[in-house]
Amino acid sequence: MHDKPAVSTAPAVVHGPPTTFLSKHVFSLDHKVIGKQYYALALVAVLTGMALSWLMRIHLGWNDLAIPGLQIFSPNGAPGGVMTPELYLRIMTMHATFMVFFVLTTAPFAAFGNFFLPIQVGAEDMPFPHFNMMSFWTTFVAFCVLVSAFFTADGPPLSGWTAYAPLSAIGKDAGPGQGTGQVIWAAAIGIFCIGQLLGALNFISTVLDMRCKGMTLKRLPVTAWAWFITSCMGLTAFAVLMPATILLILDHVAGTSFFISSGLVINDQLVPHSGGSTLLWQHLFWFFGHPEVYIAIVPGMGIVTHVLITNMRRPMVSMKAILYSMWALAFLSYMVYGHHMFVSGMNPFSSLVFSFPTLMITIPSTVLVLIWIGSLYGSRIRINAASLFALGFISMFVTGGVSGFFLAQPSIDIMLHATYFVVGHFHMVMGVAAIFGIFSGTYFWFPKMTGRMMNDTLGKLHFWLTFVGTYCTFMPFHYLGWAANVRRYSAFTDDYLKPLIPLHQFITIAALFTGAVQLIFLYNLVHSLFRGAPAPANPWEGTSLEWAMPSPPPWNNFGGKDPVVYHDADQYGVKTASGADYIMQDSPEPSPTGC
Repeated sequence: MHDKPAVSTAPAVVHGPPTTFLSKHVFSLDHKVIGKQYYALALVAVLTGMALSWLMRIHLGWNDLAIPGLQIFSPNGAPGGVMTPELYLRIMTMHATFMVFFVLTTAPFAAFGNFFLPIQVGAEDMPFPHFNMMSFWTTFVAFCVLVSAFFTADGPPLSGWTAYAPLSAIGKDAGPGQGTGQVIWAAAIGIFCIGQLLGALNFISTVLDMRCKGMTLKRLPVTAWAWFITSCMGLTAFAVLMPATILLILDHVAGTSFFISSGLVINDQLVPHSGGSTLLWQHLFWFFGHPEVYIAIVPGMGIVTHVLITNMRRPMVSMKAILYSMWALAFLSYMVYGHHMFVSGMNPFSSLVFSFPTLMITIPSTVLVLIWIGSLYGSRIRINAASLFALGFISMFVTGGVSGFFLAQPSIDIMLHATYFVVGHFHMVMGVAAIFGIFSGTYFWFPKMTGRMMNDTLGKLHFWLTFVGTYCTFMPFHYLGWAANVRRYSAFTDDYLKPLIPLHQFITIAALFTGAVQLIFLYNLVHSLFRGAPAPANPWEGTSLEWAMPSPPPWNNFGGKDPVVYHDADQYGVKTASGADYIMQDSPEPSPTGC
């Protein structure tokens, strides 16, 4: 495959080096600093979300246990430290919101993408540095607004991260936090959407307009493709969710009835709204919500593929199939959103229409997995923390994805939809798999981002304990689902649920163990940042352009020089004049493959 070099070089950035502390570390225009800021924000968000999940799990394991200090956190929601059902639902809402929006979207896409996408395409920066800075600070404001819901009189909302109407639309009469707290939640998500739209526009422009000479689209690293595909999904998905949150706020503060139907009675009082549709919110939300699954997971697919290729020292069986599969996932993700609404009372024919593409979307996912496994066969993969988490990603993606076959069938989904089976499914296929991708990318790119190496022994220990703990935590959820354990219940008083309490206690212990294991990662991250061994120029012997510059990179990436690309990013397993088994993308040395 012979690629013709690009005709023109990438345009230069419009900003100079930072001159003050604020311009260098706070309101920076440098895409690398912004990437680190996104990573730090995601780290704070994941610790917050994990702490909230611990509170839920402790309560589910021991319903009458008084959690010390919880009454200070919420005097009305935890009298004597014992969590009420209302507080449980509010904690669940905030846990899911933090994790889905500010961790799974922010870290693999915004953090790593900001840092490495311009470098991998050979650009000095993104085309709109001020927009890039605005995207982070808009996201940061959204995070602060969301946190402020904890400090309102009634606390955060209890409507869940999906904020289903009419519960989310009728105001404080719907329950604690459904007034001011719900408006704050909607405002935070709307602001978050603005930040993501700004970022998506920048990512797309970077790939299309900022590539260096010789960097044709065919020569882009798979990670750059993954971030580009994710940007295209985000540009459409967040553009739908943002106006939906505005309409939800208007139902609260302006007396509109976008999501409130007529004849609704609460506490024997007729709600003074009419003409709206509760299902309208579901259509708008899930048109965003299912692409969001792939917004979280496609960057991880790119990172895992990139890490595996580097450690296998040979290309994948078919990079074309990987790219086509990721594009297929992006396209089909908009056609399957209705499977979240099988229990909404939709026409059975509509259920079948959404069920068919839901089964079809498993095809590109299966192709990806088969290529990963087929490429691993016979390879002498280098075992390190990054490659272990990449392999763990595949395991979690497959395990969680298999349960999706059941949920794709309307007749089965109707039985399982409100149970823990769904919780186990999306935590493994979307949540844990994406987080494993984040860990893999962190261990792989930490030397480039900081100039120091992470401790690989601690990294391997972190992987194995996390891997085991994760399976112990989320696999039993599927059994709970088959046993008809309803999700969102804060206590199990029915006779048929009481025998399941010991299993919930086991899950709680596993979750607390897995969370505690992350202290190993935090220690490794912080200690390595200040006292880690200096990183070699190219510690993994990678071929893409990020390894063709110092670690950490200078503010203008390539030191004012315009890189020229001669090969694709998969030149491994070749014989070179220097005796190496790889050829850098910017090396003029001829490639035996001709790519």
